[in-house]
Amino acid sequence: MLKIIKRLSPGTMTAAIVFLFVQVGSMLYLPNITADIVNNGVMAGDTSYVWTKGFVMVGISILCLAGTALNMYLFSKLSYKLGTDLRADIYRNTLRFSKHEFDKIGTSSLITRSTNDVAQVQTLVELSCKNLIQATVILIGGICMTYLLSPILSLIYLGIIPFLAISFFMIYRFANPLYEKIQKLLDSLNLFFREGLTGVKIIRAFTKEEQEYERYKAANREYTHTSITAETIMSVFTPLITMLISLTAVIITWVAGKGIEAGTMEVGTIIGAVGYSLYILRGFGMLTTVILAIPRGWISAKRINEVLDMPLSITNPLYGTEHAICHSSTLTFENVDFRYQGAEKKTLDGIDFDVRQGQTLAIIGSTGAGKSSLCNLLSRLYDVEKGCIRIGGTDIREFGQKELHNLISFSPQKTTLFLGTIRSNMLIGKSDAADDEIWAALNMAQATEFVRALDKGLDSTVEKAGGNFSGGQKQRLCIARTLLKNASIYVFDDSFSALDFKTDASVRAAMRSKLRHAITVIVAQRISTVMNADVIAVLDNGRLAGLGTHEQLKETNSVYQEIIDSQVYKEDVAV
Repeated sequence: MLKIIKRLSPGTMTAAIVFLFVQVGSMLYLPNITADIVNNGVMAGDTSYVWTKGFVMVGISILCLAGTALNMYLFSKLSYKLGTDLRADIYRNTLRFSKHEFDKIGTSSLITRSTNDVAQVQTLVELSCKNLIQATVILIGGICMTYLLSPILSLIYLGIIPFLAISFFMIYRFANPLYEKIQKLLDSLNLFFREGLTGVKIIRAFTKEEQEYERYKAANREYTHTSITAETIMSVFTPLITMLISLTAVIITWVAGKGIEAGTMEVGTIIGAVGYSLYILRGFGMLTTVILAIPRGWISAKRINEVLDMPLSITNPLYGTEHAICHSSTLTFENVDFRYQGAEKKTLDGIDFDVRQGQTLAIIGSTGAGKSSLCNLLSRLYDVEKGCIRIGGTDIREFGQKELHNLISFSPQKTTLFLGTIRSNMLIGKSDAADDEIWAALNMAQATEFVRALDKGLDSTVEKAGGNFSGGQKQRLCIARTLLKNASIYVFDDSFSALDFKTDASVRAAMRSKLRHAITVIVAQRISTVMNADVIAVLDNGRLAGLGTHEQLKETNSVYQEIIDSQVYKEDVAV
């Protein structure tokens, strides 16, 4: 939490505190003037004294009003600016994460931390600024001003402070673990809800609506039960504070009454003391509001700092990247091993091959053979466990992230389109691309026809995740975006799977001239897609089972022969 507090603007905080002291100082002086008016004006029958002090009270009230308005504005500005900065920093850090960090925290949890957790911290900071500082000044100032009126009455206020501290400690100790559990349960709720939304077609297709609802309902029930338990514990605090303050007020009234009866205390003094008791009660009420918000805000701050302070598993080299060779005459995998975090078995084991500029490398194999993992390693979404990957003779770990990604144009297995227009999605590949370049890329991807058929052409809307396009159309738009970028290496991770055989062949033929001076990596399931590649790598259970041309592998490689046999009756190709 201290790390987050340090983000607050010192200048704005100082100005807000100054205005707060103006507000509270003015406010605390009013009961003292009231006591003075009663003792020296009303009791003495001096009307002019009462009027004079009355005008002073009006002036102080106006000053108090101005101080209140200004400090409330500045404290609100501080807290909302903090929320803005935290959300921005979480998003910025998230964009730097490798897939390892995403796997560790989880997408649903990241969403919760950037929304609900930031809101909790923002609320706590706002309450702390507005209430905690003000309550502290009111309590200390109220007790001090009461001491000036009557030292005996001020001691009564001091006597309840240890009881308040013990009450807070006990409640915080029991509530804090529950709030930590609540935030984790909220992560689970978001995960179940997100899965339900994205997988609604599958849920309906297999009539699993009731089962998914029950799964969500169970998590929701546990969240509700834990929240009720936590709030019940916290709810004890408010009546406990009220009871202690009420008891204090009774004792003060009784002691003051005895003082007036004995002639040792004036009427104005007890009026002033009662006035300060109201302020002190208000201070304790503010303090209670902050205390109730502390457990949840503290846990949320801890979860936010986990994201902001998470060490990156993939970073830029410390010594810079000036020496790195910024061209790709070769792409080399040298005895590469890789396994996912927590996995016992290697996903890739001893992968060793090289591809030269102008060549096409095709990767084929059964599901789970490690094809996409190999592509993720090339783009450094993960790092190798053993061995290395070289571009132009330089280990990719010696490139900066920006330099490496500038060398590679990547079309992932899952089509990804962003909310906006076709043009804005294309410009992700090349930000300064002219319309002619975009149309050329669309033409290579066989997407020109359906884009021109749209009313607004390149300015046609792309809905969330490209929901207004078919699977094949989305895939062709993603291929066009990849081809639009000028890169040294082009990676197509099963990017032709939604295309029919004719379109597949047309796309590969059209992009041949564009990629003739680059290294092309194509991951595919179809023999027809890979058969014309210069080099075909056959993966089997994470191992390189074969490497060569289509003709060579067809004659000598049993795994490749099995793939051909499984597809020969389905594809109208000469193998």
